[in-house]
Amino acid sequence: MDPELSEGEEVFRDKCGVVGVALREPDAQAAPLVYYGLHALQHRGQESGGISVHDGRVTRTHKGMGLVDSVFNADVFEELPGAVGVGHVRYATTGASRLENAQPVVIEASLGTLALAHNGDVVNSATLRDELMAKGWGFLTTNDTEVAVRLLATELANHDNRIRAIRAVMKKLTGSYCFVLLLGETIYAIRDPLGIKPLCYGELKEGKGYVVASESTALNILDARLVRDVSPGEILEISKDGVKSHPALQASPEIAHCMFEYVYFARADSVIDTRPVHDVRTKIGERLAKEAPVQADVVIPVPDSGRTHALGFASASAIPFAEGLMKNRYVHRTFIMPQQTQRDIGVRMKLNPVEAVVKGKRVVLVDDSIVRGTTMKRIVSMLREAGAVEVHVRIGSPPITSPCYLGIDMNTRTQLVAANHTVDEIGKLIGADSLAYISLDGLQGAIGHDPRHLCTGCLTGQYPVDIPGETKRKQATLF
Repeated sequence: MDPELSEGEEVFRDKCGVVGVALREPDAQAAPLVYYGLHALQHRGQESGGISVHDGRVTRTHKGMGLVDSVFNADVFEELPGAVGVGHVRYATTGASRLENAQPVVIEASLGTLALAHNGDVVNSATLRDELMAKGWGFLTTNDTEVAVRLLATELANHDNRIRAIRAVMKKLTGSYCFVLLLGETIYAIRDPLGIKPLCYGELKEGKGYVVASESTALNILDARLVRDVSPGEILEISKDGVKSHPALQASPEIAHCMFEYVYFARADSVIDTRPVHDVRTKIGERLAKEAPVQADVVIPVPDSGRTHALGFASASAIPFAEGLMKNRYVHRTFIMPQQTQRDIGVRMKLNPVEAVVKGKRVVLVDDSIVRGTTMKRIVSMLREAGAVEVHVRIGSPPITSPCYLGIDMNTRTQLVAANHTVDEIGKLIGADSLAYISLDGLQGAIGHDPRHLCTGCLTGQYPVDIPGETKRKQATLF
């Protein structure tokens, strides 16, 4: 479900997006390139943004609340000189949405200034925070990233080798993380051993430097060539002199790529762990059409998140595709509206049916997911008011029945309509003539990875890491 269509309660939020840029020329400016990379990843986080750069002598940081184009301008870039830098856009999953939790998180350590940007969620961060506080550490934020960066500072002080220090920290962390760490003129790109969150790197044209980012679309914007994904457990050491790989000490027998990157989070023009997201979503729609066929006159998406799924469904079912819902991109979120009538108006401001497309038609409405069902119920109602004679809802993921603890702001079962209702019950709640979700087998087949290499905890209740009170899927240790 597109977050711009939500009322605050019907929304998935991903932890964040990260970018790192290292340029070969010492007088080159990394900050503008980091900014454009973050702009390409704005869908991954819209609460705050930040950039840290190093100019050969000192590290400077600027961050603020809001979208990146409101946080940065030409005057700010003049205050951020340097050929190497890292950046971050954030949604809050661990730690409140306020300025002190904006990233990169910057601290002073014995080896210099550390600036860390993080995508993911460290499940055991509270325990690690307590251990550090018992040793005398104080904390300026409430996020898990500061826990990780202070662990790094401690280990860097205790090791004469940076890679060994980073690996020592990785062994202490449980959960999902992709880090871009700026230490002096070097960026360290670090991916957790299960590869839960995406991270890739590329080369700028004419040998001008290197880029690491959460998604390949950020590389495209910078006209950089995608080299490959960072492997699970790998550390990349990136500087003006090149990229050095430090592979995982021990390959995990199972990895756990987040299935929701393919279903919803990543931009459709990204390539995630060798899989083009657009192709995966098209296959999801095609499989959904085969699993849950329906007699209808038109297939329409919930924009923008359901569009590619709907295209696949229309192609496989030979039912015409049409844009039956128009989206207004210039409307503030409606959860701040206190009265139900105002919230309903807010939904209509964001989405409006095209009567000429739906009137007198049997409609297939396609979206990527249903969270609580409240927004879907309103959309179905709007289509009926616009003249649709039938509304059949098709969903490009299996029912979301369990919380996510690994980077999606969805941590209680009370948020999830599918946790307490059958598919038939949900169909009645949203007012659809029929409702069907893609099967788990169908989803895994569309993604194309070995099913053992996907995290489907929110669908199955079985997680790839130890989470108190939850079931861990059968898996070897992380290292």
